[in-house]
Amino acid sequence: MIYSVTFKCVLDTNVIYPLWIRDLLMWFAFYELYTPKWSTTIFDEWIAVMQRKGIDPKEAIRRANKMNEAFPDALVQQYEQLIETVELPDINDRHVVAAAIKANAHIIITNNKKDFPVDYVASFGIKVKKPDDFFTDIIDLNHEVSLQAFRSLVLNKRNPPYNEYEVLDIFRKNGLKNTADYLHALI
Repeated sequence: MIYSVTFKCVLDTNVIYPLWIRDLLMWFAFYELYTPKWSTTIFDEWIAVMQRKGIDPKEAIRRANKMNEAFPDALVQQYEQLIETVELPDINDRHVVAAAIKANAHIIITNNKKDFPVDYVASFGIKVKKPDDFFTDIIDLNHEVSLQAFRSLVLNKRNPPYNEYEVLDIFRKNGLKNTADYLHALI
């Protein structure tokens, strides 16, 4: 069952950087719909992306530190020795699978599914899902808590404030069409 804090998911950099996807991931984790996992390598990539996008280096580090403070058990330790043993089409993604193996994760959430061959990653007992599929699976298993998490996200957007429908439209524009449609149906 996916609704469990023992259900662990490694978040790839490309789902942490987009603000709206990251926010929904963090609110779902806050409401204990799953347990997020990441590594220092994933955060180093995230910090580098933020800096390339013009975010001040100190602000980028502050954001990463905030996430680690919010979820202190999310940081996977001692995964580095596994990196060389992982075989992927893009060697720069090996660290993600290594962290997932070390964390005993159930899923890697990424927008680059093609970089993680399904059969190979499944040999470690890990699935690969896009954020939209991951969110709809969780919503399907727990409508009430998923809706609470979504509403908390909306209420915490104050600068500028948004309503639920505006956020759903933003989700659709950020590749979360099915998620937005599902939440819309529940409102």
